[in-house]
Amino acid sequence: MLPLHLLRPLIAVTLHTRAFSLSLQRNMRLLQFLQDGKQSVGAELQDTSIVNLSSSNPQIPNSLVKFLESGESNFNLAKKALESSTKQFVQRSDIKILSPITNCEKVICVGMNYKDHCEEQNMPIPTEPVIFSKFPSSIIGDGDDIIIPKISDSVDWEVELAVIIGKEGKHIKESNALDYVAGYTVAHDVSARDWQMKRNSKQWLLGKTFDTFCPLGPVMVTKDEIKDPHNLSLECLVNGEVMQSSNTNQLVFSIETCIAWISRVFTLRPGDVLLTGTPPGVGVFRNPPVFLKAGDTVVCDIEGIGKITNKMVAE
Repeated sequence: MLPLHLLRPLIAVTLHTRAFSLSLQRNMRLLQFLQDGKQSVGAELQDTSIVNLSSSNPQIPNSLVKFLESGESNFNLAKKALESSTKQFVQRSDIKILSPITNCEKVICVGMNYKDHCEEQNMPIPTEPVIFSKFPSSIIGDGDDIIIPKISDSVDWEVELAVIIGKEGKHIKESNALDYVAGYTVAHDVSARDWQMKRNSKQWLLGKTFDTFCPLGPVMVTKDEIKDPHNLSLECLVNGEVMQSSNTNQLVFSIETCIAWISRVFTLRPGDVLLTGTPPGVGVFRNPPVFLKAGDTVVCDIEGIGKITNKMVAE
């Protein structure tokens, strides 16, 4: 056993390391909102009250993508703002909550990534992640209208767990892929099945990326708020009727696998959104098929994160 005079420095280093590790715990529910035409980043507290972080500390950006680009420093500033006795609250009635992520570089999606969704299509389970994309211009927030385009009569619903990337990475190892995750949000991968499955040589892009086809929100829950992202119940309701109900334990490829896979092809950047796939119960595979129409209300709900509600409106 080492003498006490040699142990003391080691004890000090150990305590310092633990303290540093604890300081990285974020435990936040972050959001973006508009108030009097001005965009801000806020935090939703456990009592659902909202703190305006951008006005509490002018160093905190008014965009969550910019917030993430600055790394851990902004999380530390946000923690201090939330601990301050002078933190600035806003009333929900005075603000318009936006998607937690806007103006990101990429929205990446994984298809056929639920075992039970593959079964409902009578399709084999993929042996590698099936990747497609949506344009960031398709992003809307909780409460915004989803526009049914005139040129489609087969608009469908898909609830999905979305992963928000927190730092830049390329050739990321699966073993540390979660280090690149900032948090999670609820996504609705709205899909025009006629454009996805019949038109444009059956490429998926156009059917997936009409304007308003990517509702996200209502908050980004930091990853330490979610004990296990691979064991979350999720469901989609249309006009109050449950259409999809499953659990992320049905994922074919884990979040870590998907991040490592796609980062071999392109660089992931802060604010990039990864939609991880949808469970069974979509309209196109019902007998007969069922599609969304003007006036319908869609609710996507994920355990521990929240729910987004959007109304269907004809173009």
